Amino acid sequence: MKPAEKIPKKMSGISEPWIKTISLSPPSLQDNTADADRIINALKKELHTDAIHTEFSLLKQLPDILRKWNYHVRCILVPSRGQWLLTGIAHAEDRKPFMGLAVDLGTTRVVLRLADISTGRILGESAFDNPQISVGPDILARIHYADTEEGLATVNRLIIDGLNREIVALCGKIRIPGPLQKADAEKGISPQDIYLISVAGNTAMTHLFMGLNPRWIIREPYIPVVNKPGVVKAEELGIKAANPLCRILVFPNVGSYFGGDLIAGILFSGMNTAEDTAILVDVGTNAEVVLGNKNWLIACAGAAGPALEGGVTKMGMMAGPGVIDKIAIDPDTHEFDIRTIGNMPPKGICGSGLIDLAAHLFLSGMLDIRGRLLPSVCGHRLKEKDNIRYLTVVPENNSAAGEELIISQTDIDSLIRSKAAMYTILETITASVGMSLSELSRFYVAGTFGSFISPRSAISIGMIPDLPPDCYKPLGNSSLGGATLALTSPECIAEIDRIRERITYLELNVNQDFMNRFSAAKFLPHTNPSLFPSVKIRAEN
Repeated sequence: MKPAEKIPKKMSGISEPWIKTISLSPPSLQDNTADADRIINALKKELHTDAIHTEFSLLKQLPDILRKWNYHVRCILVPSRGQWLLTGIAHAEDRKPFMGLAVDLGTTRVVLRLADISTGRILGESAFDNPQISVGPDILARIHYADTEEGLATVNRLIIDGLNREIVALCGKIRIPGPLQKADAEKGISPQDIYLISVAGNTAMTHLFMGLNPRWIIREPYIPVVNKPGVVKAEELGIKAANPLCRILVFPNVGSYFGGDLIAGILFSGMNTAEDTAILVDVGTNAEVVLGNKNWLIACAGAAGPALEGGVTKMGMMAGPGVIDKIAIDPDTHEFDIRTIGNMPPKGICGSGLIDLAAHLFLSGMLDIRGRLLPSVCGHRLKEKDNIRYLTVVPENNSAAGEELIISQTDIDSLIRSKAAMYTILETITASVGMSLSELSRFYVAGTFGSFISPRSAISIGMIPDLPPDCYKPLGNSSLGGATLALTSPECIAEIDRIRERITYLELNVNQDFMNRFSAAKFLPHTNPSLFPSVKIRAEN
């Protein structure tokens, strides 16, 4: 993983290493300082602080290991609530890495990334389906399930057990790089080598991970149990696949609807340290948006996500092999050029493919500015059943399942409402600070959606502003990226809290301007075509 653009060196590398190598003078009759005091005094000088705490279980080992290693040791320290925690000691000549683990705690998918926190080097990555899906496919269902007898314990145990299994499996795949003995290389990484874990997820997922009751997150006035969980002992949360003294940094949230995954995304984008104002969009269950720079941040969320991820149509599905991710339509012949992930026979369509489809239907004249399918242009592809028009995207003889893939007028209407919601969210949040969308210098798009989406197609339907192509920057998994950065330096951990404190949340539900703008955005690309000068509309429209 490359550090995000514009993040200063002090935040993208090891400016204040977690690892301190110290050589101590052995005790003598002239210097009878206690072992613990001896090592703590040395660390105070190294870290320029008086706030260092040593775990009792580590104290019990201290006399033996200091003498065994001739008072020449490597120490790992983790910052927590204004002090440094000494959580591990190794021989100074032992080059086996102290490990950190970054976790993107997704509702559907959980991603893990293992790193050597003494160098920041990424050593491995894995992912698994969130096992909580077995009790509820979405957050709302899981919160309601958690409200039943033993429900919270069950949902919590599912994710904790899943993480423990996956950590062990990931460690088993890693071979230690560098000039180590062959025996060490064959042993690979042990979960016991993990001393720091960073976890980024939405507010509800964070609560379920920590075993906290999320009941009041979805009930007025929508209050979470905690906004700043801070640094917690891994064993207290049930994470056994780590060193017994391992700490977990849980990313904070800003209330019920702005979670740690978004704060991780801000950290990863670097917009929090930039002079120029940028915008970050993360499309999931909702479309979550952050606007700002190093001086201020404003955020909001709205219901635009599922449709933009392909959820409006029967053939919609998550990105994967055989799923349509790109479509082009010849404006003269109206022939479809379809690309699937892995170049396999098409079995469905993801969000980027759906946006491509809508854009090219519009640009080729098959859709009018209201988003209506035009029989005179769609030709044999258009059918009607129960007074609803359907367009054949993939004929049955070309599809993976032997059934035609279709999109209905109802599906298109739903997509247009979602794209209108997205544009209106962007327009409202920029207007709230006296800006126009054209003034943005950088537009970050996070998640799988951001990795596949064609900005040109999204602009053509009026979903995102008509900015130059080089303004748009896909971030990929920004939640995992931010969680990884949190492993690289104490400065990143301090910056997480600074980000949280700077965020102002804009409530769209009570914003009348939002509703007025939304009505204007329910056309292709917009009722005001001057907002989209690069979109050339065919005469048929």
